[in-house]
Amino acid sequence: QVQLVDTGGGLVQSGGSLRLSCKVFGFRLDYAAIGWFRQAPGKECERVSCINNSDVTTTYLDSVKGRFTISRDDARNTVDLQMNSLKVEDTAVYYCATIRENEYDTCYRPIGDFTDWSRGTQVTVSS
Repeated sequence: QVQLVDTGGGLVQSGGSLRLSCKVFGFRLDYAAIGWFRQAPGKECERVSCINNSDVTTTYLDSVKGRFTISRDDARNTVDLQMNSLKVEDTAVYYCATIRENEYDTCYRPIGDFTDWSRGTQVTVSS
């Protein structure tokens, strides 16, 4: 059975850092795109960052560019999100999710096309 297990959330002061990690069980990431998404109370789900394995294309939400970095390790079947200079508005539940295809533009697919999702890990940034 496919499972995505995310870890690393927590409470941090503004300006601090957290590193999220997602491990995929049930299929290999060598032919898949994987990304991080977040949803705050009362807000729509946002695509935070995504990375594929064809030309290693990455995408970032404009508001996190320069602060967040996504990376993948196919040998470990994991994807990480390093979050620096955190802001209160980054507070949300963060999810990892995958699409089992690996075209150069797969990361630009609609959020609803991401088929397998983690349970979510809470990130809370305090002022």
